Amino acid sequence: MIYLDSSATSYYRPPQVAEAIAQAVRTMGNCGRGAYGPAMESARVIFETRQLVDELFDGWGPEQVVFTANATESLNIAIKGLLSPGEEVVTTVLEHNSVLRPLHQMEELGVKVVYVDCLGSKEPPDSLLRQKGILDMEGMRRAIHPGVKAVICTHISNLTGNVQDIRTIGEWCRKARALLIVDASQSAGILPLSMKKDQIDVLCFTGHKGLMGPQGTGGLCVRKGIKIRPLLTGGSGIKTYSRTHPETMPEALEAGTLNGHGIAGLRAALAWIKEQGGVRGDGGQAAALAREFYRQVKEIPGIRIYGDWSSALHGPVVSLNLGQEDSGQLSDWLAWEREIDTRAGGHCAPMMHQALGTRNQGAVRFSFSRFNTLEEVRAGAEALKEYQRETE
Repeated sequence: MIYLDSSATSYYRPPQVAEAIAQAVRTMGNCGRGAYGPAMESARVIFETRQLVDELFDGWGPEQVVFTANATESLNIAIKGLLSPGEEVVTTVLEHNSVLRPLHQMEELGVKVVYVDCLGSKEPPDSLLRQKGILDMEGMRRAIHPGVKAVICTHISNLTGNVQDIRTIGEWCRKARALLIVDASQSAGILPLSMKKDQIDVLCFTGHKGLMGPQGTGGLCVRKGIKIRPLLTGGSGIKTYSRTHPETMPEALEAGTLNGHGIAGLRAALAWIKEQGGVRGDGGQAAALAREFYRQVKEIPGIRIYGDWSSALHGPVVSLNLGQEDSGQLSDWLAWEREIDTRAGGHCAPMMHQALGTRNQGAVRFSFSRFNTLEEVRAGAEALKEYQRETE
């Protein structure tokens, strides 16, 4: 089996991750609920994980790192906890439903949402510019004006792999005094991020993709001085007799028992990444394999490859279609005939498919990790060529 769906979730992980989870199940109690050994062991592991996350993202201290179940929960906390009726927020058509659906809910409550489009999105579907899916940065610049409460933007598109210029967007936000909320679901562990240098106010991440941690882990890093209304309230381990939830971070945004066992696995993954030299500025092995795959398949007759491959920086994602073939049919053939796992369909990115002109057909996404190999890249490319020959 060749697994090429790492943008959905990591399948390959450092062995230390499973070992850490097993150890945690045997040794960890409930963080913040006692001063005895197992509870203190849980507190130690979770705090050390906060430190590793804060270091990875150049954040504002471990106490500003909040753990959640996934990036969807993190984004819901940020969006619903920062926006109020009558305020304006700017986002893009690149976004995942974990951004779009909470924003649609906020629109119904009276929040104004401005969507920045891609270049060429009104051109015919066979337009090369439209297929590149490039964010209209001039449109973004115009949309960020004084009075905008926040800008929400993905760092790497989960569909095209295009990398957004977060630093420039952050500078525009500072000038307009708008908050910048970054969805780092596809870039955490793949590309470097600095909350300070990139002017990020809230960074939302998941642990089970590029960070190679277990599912059920994620979080958000919050700049000091920003107060977010909690999505959930309840037990926190502190201020038991207060009728309101604590306002001190990170407890302000963490209600109930944390996923300590999963966080222990995330800690092992983060430590492994650090031991390997950290996150490379060029996207590392995963991005290099994606670019090689693109090189090997780009001349297949009838192929359409989405994303801006002229850019020097690109995420580890190659999304494509072969002629008018249904994307699900092609993905199924790859899985059942050649044991190559990909993802087809809409990828929870409806507005991006609309921008690319692929709303009906969808696309087949190949996404790579640092554990994939050149042999697997060649096998995937040869399988596509074979399918094309059989169906032409």
